[in-house]
Amino acid sequence: MNRETGKPIVILLVEDNPGDVRLTIESLKESKVPNKVHTVEDGAEAVAFLRRQGKYADVVRPNLILLDLNLPKKNGREVLAEIKADEDLKRIPVLILTISRAEEDVLKSYNLHANCYLIKPVDLDQFLVLVRSIEEFWLNTVKLPSR
Repeated sequence: MNRETGKPIVILLVEDNPGDVRLTIESLKESKVPNKVHTVEDGAEAVAFLRRQGKYADVVRPNLILLDLNLPKKNGREVLAEIKADEDLKRIPVLILTISRAEEDVLKSYNLHANCYLIKPVDLDQFLVLVRSIEEFWLNTVKLPSR
């Protein structure tokens, strides 16, 4: 729960793999910190959600974004670049959550001002540990912007 507003932390999960979406949501449901997870499956939908366009006109701006790099329509690097170039969006922490171990992807993500780069484990238990570590640090410890 956002300590200042008393409202749940709003998370935007940008992920096209249904299994990863389900695991992430289930793990975050067990969180001690109340949260609301919105999901979109591609980069174009992520941008529309963040800019509150079309069917997303009434959504609440997220406090945190979990962004995969390998997305249809618009890849994660393009989405990250748009977020960090937008005055209204650039303060939202963006956590890259991807399978890519490529040093080039790591460097490009940080050059585009990602807040961290996390590699998805293939092992289910390790994936759950990773999501819980995101919860512990980003939901329990860090002061997130409220707008």
